[in-house]
Amino acid sequence: MQITVIGCGYVGLVTATCFAEMGNRVSCVDTSTQRINALQRGEAPIFEPGIEALITTNLRAGRLAFSTDTAGACSRAEVIFIAVGTPSAADGSADISQIVAVASELGRTLDQPAIVVCKSTAPVGTACRVQSVLDHQCQRRQVAWQHRVVSNPEFLKEGAAIDDFMRPDRVVLGTDDADAERVMRALYEPFVRNHDRILCMSRRAAEMTKYAANTFLATRISFINEIASLCEQLGVDVEEVRKGIGSDQRIGHHFIYAGCGYGGSCFPKDIRAMLQMAAQYDMPMPILHSVEARNQQQKTWPLRMLKRELGNLHGRTLAIWGLAFKPGTDDIRDAPSLVLLDALLAGGSSVQAFDPAASDNIAQRYPEAVKEGQLKLLQDPYAALNNADALVLLTEWKQFRQPDFHLVAQRLRTPLVIDGRNQYDPQTMASLGLRHVGVGRQVAPPAAPVLREVV
Repeated sequence: MQITVIGCGYVGLVTATCFAEMGNRVSCVDTSTQRINALQRGEAPIFEPGIEALITTNLRAGRLAFSTDTAGACSRAEVIFIAVGTPSAADGSADISQIVAVASELGRTLDQPAIVVCKSTAPVGTACRVQSVLDHQCQRRQVAWQHRVVSNPEFLKEGAAIDDFMRPDRVVLGTDDADAERVMRALYEPFVRNHDRILCMSRRAAEMTKYAANTFLATRISFINEIASLCEQLGVDVEEVRKGIGSDQRIGHHFIYAGCGYGGSCFPKDIRAMLQMAAQYDMPMPILHSVEARNQQQKTWPLRMLKRELGNLHGRTLAIWGLAFKPGTDDIRDAPSLVLLDALLAGGSSVQAFDPAASDNIAQRYPEAVKEGQLKLLQDPYAALNNADALVLLTEWKQFRQPDFHLVAQRLRTPLVIDGRNQYDPQTMASLGLRHVGVGRQVAPPAAPVLREVV
């Protein structure tokens, strides 16, 4: 099948590469000449395991091409995916101006009917708006045919996006057009041959499905973090609680790990967009407001623990392991590390940090601190520990799971580990002479309950 993907960002590049891997001929378009030139050399602008190997393989096979010429790339396309950015606007709503601009350009330039697929995460009603834009342009040009618009939201996890695309839990198609559904089913059939996971629904329902999925997962994270906060006060180990509730098949173990908050390009942005959509209809959503508030509070947990253990942090040297919002990516958008770094650098602390992928992005965000030596981004995780007053774990990269704790204890000036991802066992750490502070794992004598007189 001849496919065009507009947008060579995270979603667009993974989509284009995976479709090409299945034998389709795919043209991927972007407005950035620098990005396109790099991709033509097989260099990916994103950090995603396995993506460059797939790009190189499909470039050499002639199934994948990159261009800045939208009209040329779409001239023979049967299916056109729109995968451009929908960043948060000032009021928290999703900015769909790039989607609308692409739709308008397609309406002006396409010389044949096509299936236009909205792949970007966008508010309910966006696909219908794209349809209206395309219809308007067709009427202006007085053409006899109509484009068919499908909503096909992505469900990719950074760090595992290729596997998610190749082996999807489900493929959601938003369309009421039988021909469009047939083509889209044929396109995705190789990815779901063992078990048909294609769900067809209305365009608006497909768009809402994406937002509902992400906000529900964020809710689970904020819920367990709130339970962890109470566990700290009651002398309960939240890890025992997590295992206890996760064993219930109705709940499961996914997304109930206490930590220092979620970040990234999806959950924070999608919750803000969902709240803004609800506000437009004067619809209160107290649960999602609480999810967002809990997460913002949770991101301050590492700083609060440092202050509790060390007191005044001015002049202190702190080591940080992990800067990306999650392992497997270099993405630092809304990462808990930014909240901690902002506070430490503003408060006069020195920071020695290591991350296997995200250091360059952090350096671009804090150029003055790096230049002045207040923030050191190191190439060796153990070098970050030298004479530090504490180690703070923020991202659970695999290489941090079983470090040399004897070396950790030797390098730290103060044997304190703030474990923002509950990676380590407190008893094991104590046996090695390290003080371990985990999320919801500070076991202390429970406070006496407040007795109220019964009237």
